[in-house]
Amino acid sequence: MGANTTVVFADLTGSTRVFEAMGNTRATDIVTRLTQWIGGVCQTHGGRVVKSLGDGVFAVFPDGAAATMAVLELQRNHQKRLQSWPAQLRMELQIGVAAGEVVEVDGDCYGDAVNLASRLSDLAGPSQIWATESVIEQLHGGEVRHRNLGPINIRGKNEMPVVYRIDWQDEVTEFLTMPATLMPPSRTVDSGFGQIELTWLDVRGLFRVEDLPIHLGRVDEAQFVVNDPRVSRLHARIESRNGTCVLVDVSTYGTWVRFRNGAGASTEIALRREECVLHGSGEIGLGAPLSDFSAPTIAFTTMGGNLQLARPGVR
Repeated sequence: MGANTTVVFADLTGSTRVFEAMGNTRATDIVTRLTQWIGGVCQTHGGRVVKSLGDGVFAVFPDGAAATMAVLELQRNHQKRLQSWPAQLRMELQIGVAAGEVVEVDGDCYGDAVNLASRLSDLAGPSQIWATESVIEQLHGGEVRHRNLGPINIRGKNEMPVVYRIDWQDEVTEFLTMPATLMPPSRTVDSGFGQIELTWLDVRGLFRVEDLPIHLGRVDEAQFVVNDPRVSRLHARIESRNGTCVLVDVSTYGTWVRFRNGAGASTEIALRREECVLHGSGEIGLGAPLSDFSAPTIAFTTMGGNLQLARPGVR
């Protein structure tokens, strides 16, 4: 297919909850209709659906601009649809986009761009679009808002690709339109990390570097206990590594992290057996996305050193 192919993975989140609420027959019908609609939008923008993946779609496009227009339409129209759905039945879209050489064999597609787009779809939070720099370089001028998340560690890759979040909302604040202000260009972290404070409901813990590693989990063996059925026995681990504070997900249902900064905006990443550097302050969601207001959410604050220069990296 050539070196300029753009790959899109669009996945529905929360489908397990919908199957539990509606039963297999009705839920299958809804998911099938949604994936067919996703495929139709991709085709309208010149893409080709390689295959459906249960609750997601794998498609390829001849260029990054066409793929970007397709995923923007997907997010905008799907969000309008969700506004009329009951909260427990909402399945948001998380999308990964990557460009590069793709090889087609017997109707299926293979290559680094395929693997990378799939991983970005997994890592993007609900209602987010994550894209590689090779996709952003194909866009024209300022027609699409995007934010540089910096180099991100991807499991299985030796080099960290630069990843962007594409903003699809029609109305965003001036802060969100500012290019590349979220993270600095390097992954420098002050080696003075000293301690981390965790708070969940009335449970509070302060852990120094020498106390780490610790586990967050549902059982008493965990150093920070969160008693919620969605939390695994030992759900996540916090450790000190090379002067940084690292959160490692070891759970069944995943961990979500949202970082705060001084401008009041935030960015969120989803971890599934992966890790990220904790910096500044924010929230950690165990077993459910932070967009689910019932999710067990731990507030964290790191202290001791200029940790604002740290960037979340995914292993």
